[in-house]
Amino acid sequence: MKQDCDQMATELLSVAEAKQNILDNVTIINGQEKLAIRQTLNRILDTDIQSTINVPPYDNSAMDGYAINSDDLPSSGETELKVIGKSFAGRPYNGKLNTDEAIRIMTGAVIPDGADTIIMQEHATATDSSILISCGHHKGEHVRRIGEDMKIGDTVLTRGKLITPSELGLFASLGIPEIPVKRKCRVAFFSTGDELKNVGEPLGEGQIYDSNRYTLYGMLERLNIDLIDMGVIPDERNAVRSAFQTASNIADAVITSGGVSVGEADYVKEALEELGEVNFWRVAMKPGKPLAIGKINNAAFFGVPGNPVSAMATFYQFVQPALQKMMGMKDGFKLTMQLPCMTDLHKQAGRLEYQRGILSHNENGEMIVNSTGVQGSHILTSMSRANCFIILPAENAGITSGDLVEVQPFAGII
Repeated sequence: MKQDCDQMATELLSVAEAKQNILDNVTIINGQEKLAIRQTLNRILDTDIQSTINVPPYDNSAMDGYAINSDDLPSSGETELKVIGKSFAGRPYNGKLNTDEAIRIMTGAVIPDGADTIIMQEHATATDSSILISCGHHKGEHVRRIGEDMKIGDTVLTRGKLITPSELGLFASLGIPEIPVKRKCRVAFFSTGDELKNVGEPLGEGQIYDSNRYTLYGMLERLNIDLIDMGVIPDERNAVRSAFQTASNIADAVITSGGVSVGEADYVKEALEELGEVNFWRVAMKPGKPLAIGKINNAAFFGVPGNPVSAMATFYQFVQPALQKMMGMKDGFKLTMQLPCMTDLHKQAGRLEYQRGILSHNENGEMIVNSTGVQGSHILTSMSRANCFIILPAENAGITSGDLVEVQPFAGII
């Protein structure tokens, strides 16, 4: 990740270049643990999963109805079949079906020997001991075939998969009680600055509450990471240096906010240059131009800007994908879509912008997006009101109401 720092101080990296540089230079953490199925939710699978059974394990009915042989299907009119027994889920019919016969069957029940088709009960006229069925049906109707979902030997999941509720059910359907997952990534984070106060403390002149540590906590918690909150570090050389040293010794990654502007004369920059390989980048994006990236000892380091919206925007676009790669996750996909923007948007060409927007439906049920309003990087309420980013390319010089824009929903990244 070595870049010429003097060069980076004068040039702007594109967002795409910054993303790729970061991803190219973070590595997957080591360590695995085996957990019971329910404990694996939101963890990263650390092995390929192969099926040792067929799912379903036998041909079964997809409907409540009647199991018949397709040779008895009428080509026209109706035909009468004698009902000779019943097949329930867990209690199959043990005999064989012959010509002109039917078996009453329930959803999930084993298809009886001699049957290959299910007639829904709504499509049959039943008497005490027989049914009438009409033409228009076909062989194999409403039959779930053995191994239709998974066959013995199939690789059904691969290493790096984020485990969601559907995977919990899949593991259970295969009868696997414990699953190997990647150990959790450990992230230490703190804020620096004498102007920062913890919530609950009175503010002095020129002081503000430390909000970034709380947004960082929330964003990291949603990634299911082991968090180490080191609090607010005062602007003292030894305190800052000690915090970085401690954090890098106990965590896989260290995150700070503020103090990352190129040429900024503070103890953060001094400590980073002394302890690690850290590059101070200027990225062609708004909000969030300053960014510090590198390594302290064996820990990855991410320094996001101090303005609250800038901190969140740079976290989602750069830090989150990097952490997901470190966690061994393969599918860090971010959905975007093209939608009409119903608000005029002001912008100067030169930097890619992540403006905050509100996705909704118009009176015709069509999806649209509107701006949240004032877009300053200090306006944290713009993130609270928003449910998406409106992404405006670097060359864009503004949007007129009705223009199509690229939208990145928060659902999936937040």
